[in-house]
Amino acid sequence: MLKLFTKDFWDVTARLILRNKIAILIVIALATFFLSQKWENMRFTYTEANLLPDDHEVNMIYNEFLNTFGEEGNLIVLGVKDTTVLTVEKFNAWNRLSDSFKVYPEVETVISIKDLQKLIKDSDNEKFILQPFIKDSISSQEELKALENDLFNKYPFYDNFLFKADSKTIRTAIYLKKDIVNTSVRKDFIVKSLIPSIEDFQTKHNLDVRISGMPYIRTLNSQIIVDEIGWFVAAALLVTSLIFFFFFRSFRATFISLIVVCIGVMWTLGIIGMLNYEITVLTALIPPLIIVIGIPNCIFLINKYQHEVKLHGNKVKSLQRVITKIGNATLMTNVTTASGFATFILTESKLLKEFGIVASLSILAIFILCLLIIPIIYTFLPFPKDRHLEHLNRRWIGGFVNWMEHMVKFKRITIYTTAVALLIVSMIGINQIKISGSLIEDMPTNTEFFRDIRFFEKEFNGIMPLEIMIDTKRKKGVMKLSTLKRMSELEDVILDIPELSKPISVVGLVKYSKQAYYNGNTKFYQLPTAQENNFILAYAKNSSSRVDLLNNLVDSTEQYARITTFMKDVGTDKMERIQEDLQNKINKVFPKERYNVTMTGKALVFQKGTKYLVKNLTISLSLAIFLISLFMAYMFRSGRMIIISLIPNLLPLLVTAGLMGYLGVPIKPSTILVFSIAFGISVDDTIHFLAKYRQELQTHNWKIKTSVYRALRETGISMFYTSIVLFFGFSVFTISSFGGTVALGALVSATLLFAMLSNLLLLPSLLLSLERSIANKEVLKEPSIKIIPEEEEDEDLFE
Repeated sequence: MLKLFTKDFWDVTARLILRNKIAILIVIALATFFLSQKWENMRFTYTEANLLPDDHEVNMIYNEFLNTFGEEGNLIVLGVKDTTVLTVEKFNAWNRLSDSFKVYPEVETVISIKDLQKLIKDSDNEKFILQPFIKDSISSQEELKALENDLFNKYPFYDNFLFKADSKTIRTAIYLKKDIVNTSVRKDFIVKSLIPSIEDFQTKHNLDVRISGMPYIRTLNSQIIVDEIGWFVAAALLVTSLIFFFFFRSFRATFISLIVVCIGVMWTLGIIGMLNYEITVLTALIPPLIIVIGIPNCIFLINKYQHEVKLHGNKVKSLQRVITKIGNATLMTNVTTASGFATFILTESKLLKEFGIVASLSILAIFILCLLIIPIIYTFLPFPKDRHLEHLNRRWIGGFVNWMEHMVKFKRITIYTTAVALLIVSMIGINQIKISGSLIEDMPTNTEFFRDIRFFEKEFNGIMPLEIMIDTKRKKGVMKLSTLKRMSELEDVILDIPELSKPISVVGLVKYSKQAYYNGNTKFYQLPTAQENNFILAYAKNSSSRVDLLNNLVDSTEQYARITTFMKDVGTDKMERIQEDLQNKINKVFPKERYNVTMTGKALVFQKGTKYLVKNLTISLSLAIFLISLFMAYMFRSGRMIIISLIPNLLPLLVTAGLMGYLGVPIKPSTILVFSIAFGISVDDTIHFLAKYRQELQTHNWKIKTSVYRALRETGISMFYTSIVLFFGFSVFTISSFGGTVALGALVSATLLFAMLSNLLLLPSLLLSLERSIANKEVLKEPSIKIIPEEEEDEDLFE
């Protein structure tokens, strides 16, 4: 009954498509216009990818920190390492540049060397007063030398904050307003105001100014993502169309395919806009992905049309058979591909959910477009000429098919030996794979802002914020001497970790207060004793500046304190060791009944997100395999066929994973996608081959060998064509500036190439070797769905 329904369905579908050509084209045009109106809703992400679900413990801790102290990623730093900057003219110019940013409404505060204050003891009024190091500007080199001596030798509180004493590197801190950090206002300020001002300053004073900080990095990084979408789409169109033309040698067929995939890209962008999703580093890959996946659909449909035309010369019958015989097969293959992407929807990561939804909907959309547009356009075109059909007789393709057939007939032991050897070698490589949770590892290394990241890592030990929040569980608990001593002990551990910068906290301010109390003597830069603390606290309470100094270090109730440090770009393993060292110290120093101490920050959230992602995508891949196995079971109704079909598709995944281990490519958000994507696409070849194989079995009275060789010859060419298109199509991603995207493109391309060879050599070899187990109708039952209908007479659809 189902098989009859399937046949009738595709007959009806073919009739509807070919009899309602104009109406369908109008509907497609209207749908394209409607979706193009949704492009205006597309927006580009202004934050890093958050891979964790909102209710994850790590996210909740991070959000608690933000609620207490506000956005921590609002700092932009400017730095100069040049001895000439410590001359009167250039030093004053640097301070003027810093002051110029204070007038911008997007800026909360700017701190440069000119803004630094001496903490002076006022014995008469028993309070501390603030006195600027520079009243207006530096007037002589002697005055500048005196300032250098003060800053670099007498005030350790400021060392490694705005200057580094040993290398004479100076910097300026620009804090953006926290409410604009994750909006387009940030981008406008950086691109239209900050960068032009810096460039003008560099030109005038011949100084190399380095810029960094998370707002700056995010802005330039996201801009590159936006720019690369156009490059990817153009490159994918160029590469796939050239390969398509090389195979078909037909401008007409190539042009039709380009029309279809271009409309598919327009629909994809419309889907993103309609769903109000952001353009992220993942969703930016979908438009070129649709081109790469859409072209093989075109190949199958056009190849079938030309094959039918050559066979019997009836154009109407050929177009009907394109829909009825290839429509169901391409539907199944597109459904399995979409299923591979749709499994991402089941993860708890918002980023992956959006990617999965858009990708799966777009894949189904490109299938519908191919099935509708290609047959309809060919009804308006003249009968194909002989030169359009020449590729069907190309000798080198015949030679390739003959080679495959020879290998399957006479070299099965070689094929199995090679497969087992690859499996063993791959398993060894898999054990060498590492997990990477670096925020900047995938950023384009050839850009100026990436070199600036490395500069600040070298000079100031990094720019990735790591925050430690101390909850004393009582108001004014932070300023208790016992709390300060515990914080100081933890800071000593941070100072001993070379990957972390000098910590910033209220502890330094209290030490500075003691130094000021003893008239600036540097040997008193330390925490006060219990007796001293009473005197110093009395001075501090009388100081009007006290609130300003504590503002970003302690909350208004003085129950919460923060220790801020910055981390170098380190691997996941090293980051986990650092976290473990800090946690051990925290557990030892801060009793849980009195303190609640948590670690957070963008770097830590991203690292935890990567590990969470690996776990979830392992589940996602397993689900994809299970789901596609169900498709196989439903279509072929044979458990043994499921196992036989999975082997040639799982082996390429293991080989690719092994390659990652040997080549040092870590598991990270970009590369973990490889497996689900590649599996969903590579299984398409298996479906095409087994569908044709099942049909040949019926035609040739269940003769396994004859059926395998005929299926290999029939489907081998199309599988080769599509695999080559997919290989070079995914290779387009290697032109990206992002290391993760490059790895994704190269690994998917390699996996699909392995999958093609596996499906053309290993799959038929398994069928032949196991023919006794599967050569009867009881094992390989009548399929639930006729993927490729039997040949029969076709009615004239235009009568």
